[in-house]
Amino acid sequence: MTAKMQHIATTGADPRLAGGRLTIDLDALVANWLLLAERSKPARTAAVVKADAYGLGIIHVVPVLWKAGCRTFFVALAEEGLRVKAVAPDAQVFVLNGFFAEAFPVYEQSNLTPVLGSLQELASWKALNAGRTEKLPYALHVDTGMNRLGLTVNEAIRFAGESKDDKPILLITHLATADEQKHELSQRQFESFQKLREHFSGIESSIANSPGIFHSLNAGYELSRPGVAMYGGEPVSGIANPMRPVVTSEARIVQIRTGLKGETAGYGATARLTRDTRIAICSVGYADGYLRSASGSGVPLRQTLNNGGCGFIAGKKVPIIGRVTMDLTSFDISELDEGEAKAGDYIELFGSNISLDDAARAAGTIGYELLTSLGNRYHRRYLYSGNEI
Repeated sequence: MTAKMQHIATTGADPRLAGGRLTIDLDALVANWLLLAERSKPARTAAVVKADAYGLGIIHVVPVLWKAGCRTFFVALAEEGLRVKAVAPDAQVFVLNGFFAEAFPVYEQSNLTPVLGSLQELASWKALNAGRTEKLPYALHVDTGMNRLGLTVNEAIRFAGESKDDKPILLITHLATADEQKHELSQRQFESFQKLREHFSGIESSIANSPGIFHSLNAGYELSRPGVAMYGGEPVSGIANPMRPVVTSEARIVQIRTGLKGETAGYGATARLTRDTRIAICSVGYADGYLRSASGSGVPLRQTLNNGGCGFIAGKKVPIIGRVTMDLTSFDISELDEGEAKAGDYIELFGSNISLDDAARAAGTIGYELLTSLGNRYHRRYLYSGNEI
C-alpha cells in the first residue's frame, strides 16, 4: 500500500454486520501484472479473469488491468466474457471452456472469441459461419500432454493441412506441470508445441500460464496468459514468491473464553487442552470458504500433516483449535498478553503475515481454491491509488 492509496469501493456485507472482511489491494494486482508482462517480453501479456477474476470481482479487476495496458482477457465461460465486455468494451476476450452451438448468437453480438478444442466444435463453428460474409474469429486449443481440452497434435496437423482458408487467430496449449521447473512433461509439451507451430505459420501462439512465464523454455511465443500469480499466488513451487500479496482475509473475534486443562474444544471433542487455554472464537468457517480441512484436529488431513491452519494477531501466529465449522473457527491465543486481543478485533487468516499459499497448504489445497471459494458474507474493501476508474 502507498500513501496515495484510496478506498475506492466497498461491496459485500455491511461492515457493522459482517463477521469477516477482505481487503483487495488493486495496486498490488497491477504491480504483479506489470512484473509478469516484463518477464513475458517481447510477448504481449493477457490476463486470466475466469471464476469472477479468481473470486475478486471482474467488475473491479478488469478496469485497473485495462488502465495498466492489458488488452486481452481469458475467461472460462461466455457469461464471464460478457461481464468483461461490460467494463472493457474494446477488450479482446477469449472463452476457454468449449463452444456450444446454441451460444453462437451471443458470439455474433458480443465479439467474444471461442477457444475451440475438438473436431466437433470446429465443424459446428464452420457450419454456423457458413452463411456469413465475414467469418467470426476463433482460437484453437491443442492438447500436448494435459489430456483435458484440445485437439490431439495429429488432429491439429491434419486440420492445418486441410483448412488453408479457415485458420484460427490464436493457437494455444496448456502446461500441466510448469510449476515444477524440471518436470519432463513440460519439456515434451514445449517441444511438441514448437513443432506444431510450424504447421500454423503466421498465427500467434500462447503456451505460458503463470508458472510458464518463469520457465526457461518459454521463448518465441506471442502471448502469455497469467492467472494466479496476478492475484498474489506462487507461480513456481520451491522458490520465493516474487508476487505481492493482493488479498487480506480477516475474521472478527466474537468471544474470548478460557478452557481448562483436560477439557476439550469443538465438535467431536478432538482437541484436548493440555493447559488452561485462552480461545478466540471467530466468525468465519467453511461457509465463507475457510476450509474445514484447515482444522487443527479431527479431520483426515491431520493424520498426514500434523499442523493445521493458523491466524495472525498482535504480531504473533495463533493456531486453530479443533475443527473449523460452518460459521465459527477457534484460535489458541494463550501466547498473547492479556488485552492484546478482544471481542471485535480481527485475526488475519491470510495476507501479508500468512501467505495465501501457506494458508492453502495448511488445508491441503492450493491458493486457487482459497481465492475462488471466498464467500459473500465478507465485507469487501478495494484499495487503489490510481486515478478514478
